Amino acid sequence: MKKYTGFAAATLTATLLLAACGDANDDMMMEESQMEEHGEMGHGDMDHGSMNHSTDGSIPSGLQEAESPTFAVGDTALITDAHMEGMEGVEAEIVGAFKTTVYTVSYTPTSGGDPVEDHKWVVHEELEDAGEAPLEAGAEVTLDADHMEGMDGATATIDSAEETTVYMVNYTDKVTGDEVTNHKWVTESELSPVN
Repeated sequence: MKKYTGFAAATLTATLLLAACGDANDDMMMEESQMEEHGEMGHGDMDHGSMNHSTDGSIPSGLQEAESPTFAVGDTALITDAHMEGMEGVEAEIVGAFKTTVYTVSYTPTSGGDPVEDHKWVVHEELEDAGEAPLEAGAEVTLDADHMEGMDGATATIDSAEETTVYMVNYTDKVTGDEVTNHKWVTESELSPVN
């Protein structure tokens, strides 16, 4: 009987050690996955982990609906040139289409942290007292947008400007599987028809 008790104790100990090693490996793999998911995503030094992929769908004051957009509200389009991980190659439902000037901007978050460079996108109507569009590259502006933590109220520099149709879209993030609703913004050049 003692032989079996010793054998059972040894087996239990080995099983617990293997389980602990497995949990540690799982934790390491999860941390690496999260780092990849929330790390740099093709925007210079921009960390999209703090980006609000979904929004409440509110429209900035003064933003005008596009009269005859390429993709109408209710259409489905393919996101072909994504500015965030998890977007490229997914189908998106168009929930809003607006004619405006869009900007890439660089700024230091009001909440602290590293400067954000070449953030895509901010529309002209999300700039405080911006005046007439388009603004020139190098212009200094104050942001009135909350796509990312620390963005609202931050002083930013315009990196580029483009007059185009921008879209608010719903899609499923292909990395996380999360449903993203009322995402601001996707430009017309980032979309193509679904075949």
